[in-house]
Amino acid sequence: MAVMTTGNTTGSPSRADANRRRILDVALTELLRDPDASMDQIARAAGVVRRTVYGHFPSREALISTLVDEAVEALAAAHAAGREGVEDPAEAVARSVLAVWAIADRYRLLVALAQRTVTMQGIRERLAPVRHNSVRILQRGLDRGVFTSPLPAPALAYVHEQVLFALMEAVNDGLLATREAGRSAAVTVLTTAGVPTPAATALVAELSA
Repeated sequence: MAVMTTGNTTGSPSRADANRRRILDVALTELLRDPDASMDQIARAAGVVRRTVYGHFPSREALISTLVDEAVEALAAAHAAGREGVEDPAEAVARSVLAVWAIADRYRLLVALAQRTVTMQGIRERLAPVRHNSVRILQRGLDRGVFTSPLPAPALAYVHEQVLFALMEAVNDGLLATREAGRSAAVTVLTTAGVPTPAATALVAELSA
């Protein structure tokens, strides 16, 4: 006797899942353009009625919280992918920064929202695992003499984090092009760790190529 099944059995996302994903993607774009964008604006941009947006996210805060969680997860994954299998601390740092910059829109969203709905301290707390891994790389580099800094590794990790936030703000304000800023960020992070500028520039150029 044949057995009837219901629901999605193909492994492809359901219509509801697809709508939710579209709303999140559109919200990311709209909030980057206007960090104060309303749910109405996001709904119009997504081509759905406001009720559909609220069906997936009961409030604007819930929508933003989901976007922030996704951004932090993406940043952590990019940071991990950049340093994976890399023994040299300078190369690991540079690759991590370049990998993070490849998903710069999500980082830019964190910076934009930090000035409004989400506190900077809240974002720092969510990025704690990424910072912990940065400290390990920086300590390894300091122990080997690859990095030279008057700061201990944990403090240097905070400096690097703030450098990235500052450069993302510059991108948000139209002062830097995203692609150029990624390379500049990698060089800047290396030089603040004590790597000579010519060596840092050459390494980032090699990795970018």
